Amino acid sequence: MVSRQQYRDGMSRFAAAVHIVTTDGPAGSTGFTASAACSVTDDPPTLLVCLNRMSLLHSIFLENGVFCLNTLAGDQREFSESFAHRSEMTMKERFALPEWGRAESGSPDLRDALVRFDCRIVDAKEVGTHWVIFGEVQNIRFAHSKSALLYASRSYHKLSLSRSNQE
Repeated sequence: MVSRQQYRDGMSRFAAAVHIVTTDGPAGSTGFTASAACSVTDDPPTLLVCLNRMSLLHSIFLENGVFCLNTLAGDQREFSESFAHRSEMTMKERFALPEWGRAESGSPDLRDALVRFDCRIVDAKEVGTHWVIFGEVQNIRFAHSKSALLYASRSYHKLSLSRSNQE
């Protein structure tokens, strides 16, 4: 049997894109940093994101029914850290910064994020220690960054993107 620590150590070597997942609506606006997000299917375009069950944010996301998955560019580490740790700024103050706009769903979107997936929540399931939230992609916006922010071996890394990958 694989121990929890062995699994965590193995997953720490799994390079993952870094995202800020945001929502806004009747329950208010909030966001969190996530590396556990992936594509589910392209018909209909659907992705999933995982949120720790210890977090109280899941109820805000579910009540709002929408979210935006903001995939961070290589120079956006400070946003990841801000949404991963306690910040002295309130969510309202964070989203009032000029780097933030609004997706069609009303969710905050980070203007220079590598890619922004505006989603409608279609399902959510509790699995072990996490909520798995499924979103049907309603709109996609791209930026022209030359790098992506990755998290692996418990630290941040920049992945340089070739010109052909940015098209």
